[in-house]
Amino acid sequence: MLVLSRKNGESLYIDGRIKVTVVKLKGTRVRLGIEAPDDVRVIRSELDDWSAVPSEATPSIAAVPPNEDPTVVDPSSAPTA
Repeated sequence: MLVLSRKNGESLYIDGRIKVTVVKLKGTRVRLGIEAPDDVRVIRSELDDWSAVPSEATPSIAAVPPNEDPTVVDPSSAPTA
């Protein structure tokens, strides 16, 4: 496991295709923003068996306003730039 330190607003890239940004720090909680291509499924680790979830049931990551805290975001409801 690679362990990195990042400050609020700093990012890191995974495989040149996935960007992870520290969006907000509050106490012991960290809010992360993830930008990934549509073919990359982003699943929270607390799901027991994510491989059982059909890919069409798992929407891609989309832009989320910073005041919201969604579990899964429906790309069709995401704001457009």
